Amino acid sequence: MKTNKALLSVVTIVMLSGVLVFGTSGDNKEKRIHEGTAMYFPEEVDFAGEKAPLQITDVRERLDRELLINANLDATTALIIKRANRAFPIIEPILDKYGVPDDFKYLAVIESGLVNAVSSAGARGVWQFMPETAKEKGMEVNDIVDERYHLEKSTEAACRYLLSAKDKFGSWTLAAASYNGGMNGITKKIDEQKVSNYYDLALTEETSRYVFRILALKEIMKQPAKYGFSIFSSDLYAPIPTKKIEVDSTITDLTSFAMSQGINYKILKIHNPWLRDKKLVNPNKKRYEIEIPLAGY
Repeated sequence: MKTNKALLSVVTIVMLSGVLVFGTSGDNKEKRIHEGTAMYFPEEVDFAGEKAPLQITDVRERLDRELLINANLDATTALIIKRANRAFPIIEPILDKYGVPDDFKYLAVIESGLVNAVSSAGARGVWQFMPETAKEKGMEVNDIVDERYHLEKSTEAACRYLLSAKDKFGSWTLAAASYNGGMNGITKKIDEQKVSNYYDLALTEETSRYVFRILALKEIMKQPAKYGFSIFSSDLYAPIPTKKIEVDSTITDLTSFAMSQGINYKILKIHNPWLRDKKLVNPNKKRYEIEIPLAGY
């Protein structure tokens, strides 16, 4: 009789253990099933160390939307991941130099896809500056030279803007949102709604999605395999070594200049897209640095 009771106790413990195991591991099992697909969802996310409150229903669903969209844009997102291997080594040290969090490189991603894009409103370059804002931040913008297309100088200008926005709002997340909605636009919404957290504000459709798009691309680009992207290091676009030549005079013919450097006009323009004409007019003897590739052509 005692043996039967002991056996019954053992069976009961085993059964209860099974219930507890399956009861507590369902979420993890589901997450393992989704891992490697566009349905994967992270347990937590943050922007520049500022955690997104995923316990709020609309916040979670807004992030889910952007993750699903970008994880399913197979070709577009794969190209961005490939380009980042070349662009991020230029952007990252500049962010670090200015004390701007590394996560802001993903802001450049959603602005332009890391190419020198042109918007219908007239914004240009990787960081999508409008002409007047670019000039305010110290960039030269004209028909001969447009430094919005200069990755280093436009990144520095973006840093100057973001530092001002951080000083104003006290939050990197709001600084990022203001890059889309404008400092005055964000300030107006804060004053109207009496809240000062991005995730609590009712904003325009574009600005409401803006930070979530950054978060989504950050998550996918940091862990592409979790979202179904099989990209090997050999697939990434490798950085191209260059040398810089300083010029402080007019170059009347950039084609001839390129040939004197052992390259052609096309290669010169690929590496110096800020040169907007077939010549470089420089009556004031301003110093420019022209990049000449040492490989890859």
